[in-house]
Amino acid sequence: MLGTERRSGALRRLPGRAARAVCALAVSCLALVAPATARADNGTPPVQQIVVDGAGTGRVFDGIGAISGGGGTSRLLVDYPEPERSRILDYLFKPGYGASLQILKVEIGSDTNSSNGAEPSHMRTPTQVDCNRGYEWWLMEQAQKRNPDIRFYGLEWGAPGWFDAGFWSEDNIDYLMKWIGCAQQHDLHIDYLGGWNEKGWDAAWYGKLKAALVRHGHGDVKVVAADNAGWQVATDMKNDPAFDAATDVVGIHYPCSAVHCSSSPDALSLDKPLFASESGWNNYLTGATRLAAEMNHEYVDSRITAFINWPAAYAWYPTVQMQGSGLLQANEPWSGHYDLGPTLWTIAQTAQFTRPGWSYVDSASGYLDGGGTYVTLRSPGPRPSYTTVFETTGASAPQNVSVTPTGKLPRGALHRWTTTLESTDPADWFVRGHDVAPDAKGGHGITLQPGTVTTLTTMPGGKGRAAASAPRTRTMALPYRESFDSYRIAATPRYVSDMEGAFQVAPCAGAPQAASGSRGTGRCLRQSITTPPTKWSRVAAPLTLSGDSRWTDYTVSAKVLIDHTGTASLLGRVVNQLNNVGTGRVNAWQGYYMKLSDSGTWSLEVLAPDKTTRVLASGSLSSAGADTWHRVSLGFSGETITARIDGTEVAQVSDATYDHGQVGLGLDSYTTSQFDDLTVLPSRHA
Repeated sequence: MLGTERRSGALRRLPGRAARAVCALAVSCLALVAPATARADNGTPPVQQIVVDGAGTGRVFDGIGAISGGGGTSRLLVDYPEPERSRILDYLFKPGYGASLQILKVEIGSDTNSSNGAEPSHMRTPTQVDCNRGYEWWLMEQAQKRNPDIRFYGLEWGAPGWFDAGFWSEDNIDYLMKWIGCAQQHDLHIDYLGGWNEKGWDAAWYGKLKAALVRHGHGDVKVVAADNAGWQVATDMKNDPAFDAATDVVGIHYPCSAVHCSSSPDALSLDKPLFASESGWNNYLTGATRLAAEMNHEYVDSRITAFINWPAAYAWYPTVQMQGSGLLQANEPWSGHYDLGPTLWTIAQTAQFTRPGWSYVDSASGYLDGGGTYVTLRSPGPRPSYTTVFETTGASAPQNVSVTPTGKLPRGALHRWTTTLESTDPADWFVRGHDVAPDAKGGHGITLQPGTVTTLTTMPGGKGRAAASAPRTRTMALPYRESFDSYRIAATPRYVSDMEGAFQVAPCAGAPQAASGSRGTGRCLRQSITTPPTKWSRVAAPLTLSGDSRWTDYTVSAKVLIDHTGTASLLGRVVNQLNNVGTGRVNAWQGYYMKLSDSGTWSLEVLAPDKTTRVLASGSLSSAGADTWHRVSLGFSGETITARIDGTEVAQVSDATYDHGQVGLGLDSYTTSQFDDLTVLPSRHA
């Protein structure tokens, strides 16, 4: 994801002529055919005539997709109960149903934070491969189960720390070949493979990647460069024949400004598909207007043929940044609650009625005179289907259009679907209108209202709006207990969401008897990463979150075994992510921290909204804290905070900084310290 300054505001509402004038000032804009306009004599708005040439040409459509990645964006989806989990997956991936996604782009995990969490790596050493870590394999399998034709796209944000020569290395190419091998074990075919998300590019490395793909029998995997902002990569390809030969797709992030979507003469001259390989970044409830405009403008302005939205779902804790982004909300697995909005149905307006491999019809794609854009796509074959999608985000008044097919295109009635983009009423989303019959001249006339997206199509579809309603939202019930004994080794426990590092189930380590009792048998939660990864984001050390951010008064406790020089932390009342904290400009989480060190010192701290840390209390144990199991607890009752170690109260303070929040576990370095018996009790039972 790019800086939030790139996402401020919606596409400016410009009428068609003004939009073309703005476009004419930008070297990247394209000449498009404006619709003919027939003026009526009775004072009614003119009718814009759009002729869909059955033999019309345009670029090949590559699909509408979304991303599971940028760290943990789908993390909570896998923990949903049935049947809600299947319903959510249907809304995302089932053709002709909900969003009907045609591309799923996934993060190739590296155990490091990449915006919204850390995803597990399949290869933590040069010789060890585990093709079952994480949930992306599961998500791809579920997507493929619903849509066997879906296309998969893999991309790295970070990388494991064992690469000797860094990211742009042969080590990484071998890492990617192993990842594709894992995909094959899961009966998944990877269609696209990128480089390093928003961290530049190394042209020579792409040549080596392409050669390795061919050498390993993956020559049909298309290489995408470079998953960065701006079109400089296309100029580099034009000037470097080897780089050009190594790449199949130009993939650009967030190509749309507040006025139009960019391209460049160099990009257009390459004769390669142009992807918005990360775009969108819209709120699932309020982002439909921007989304509708971008999806059309990317082709009309720039000849971009694939739109890939970040992210697929808002399926992470609300204590983590970029809350609300996605096509739907699914971050409350304990209740099964999920929520849909107009953003998902805006995607459906195109994706339900098109297929990758169709072609745009350039002569029937352009700007509306009254504000907005339209694109037309048709299927291949002797009996083609076609779809025209209008968006009127730039309109201030109704406008009339007429769509007339020619050639071998069907002449019958067209199906009509409309979403009112800024409506909060679900009855205004993805509404089936009356079929539009042709008039005596073969035209299909309709009136487009401002602020809508409307589809005219010969295709069936339009399902999903009548599905069963979701369960109501509710706070996670207390007590919450997690012993970790019921999980397989190396599993990520339910509701545990890593922000950095990898907290996974492992056999508990033996230890000398502590005041809380030794636990030398059973299973515990162990942080597994010992070499700092090549990072994308700035989370300083391993940390994981769990629980409900709406919890107020409770006592959280856990056993901890410190096996390093440094501290382990128990977090409570965690409310939000803070970026650029302290001299290291790190990302951290607002809340209370009970820290215990290997030497036996402890401190109770709060990270405040102003990004400062205050020590509320501190002290020392009578013995060292390392290599011994200790139970640490934090109790909250109103403004009173009570800290205990091994059952003994060590501090009671008053602080009003936070009155609610979830819980977490953390370390100050990449070590294999362990936690066990994570428990959250309502304060009356503490």
